[in-house]
Amino acid sequence: MHVLLKFAGGYNIIAGASMILFYHEGFKLLGIPKPEMSLPIQLVGLLVGLFGIGYLMVDKSPVENRNVLLLGFLSKLLGPLLAIGYVIKGDLPTSILPVLFFADTIYLIPFWMIYRRASNLAQSEQNDNQTDRAASKKAA
Repeated sequence: MHVLLKFAGGYNIIAGASMILFYHEGFKLLGIPKPEMSLPIQLVGLLVGLFGIGYLMVDKSPVENRNVLLLGFLSKLLGPLLAIGYVIKGDLPTSILPVLFFADTIYLIPFWMIYRRASNLAQSEQNDNQTDRAASKKAA
């Protein structure tokens, strides 16, 4: 869990910075025409980098930050689905598919497993706290 979250965090921070600073190189590499306006690409890069920081937060405190991981899971699910729609439409080349797999899709199962584990731990802690409060009331 820790290795994956640290890797995902670092990867997202680097990928986000690349999207902000070198977005034109990514378009060239994938053979996609560069858009006239860079702001939307750079804003996505900012969000990708922020998710990287979020994954590092989840690594430090999985139970407290589990909802950040849920948001990451959803972005890694919905982003590729949206892009695949554009591939099917013919607006994106199929060369984007390996990028989607290694940047997003590959994380879906481990992120879900980590999220479920952290949620179960949170529920267990909540049940323990309720039991402790009930015992304190009976003792008083």
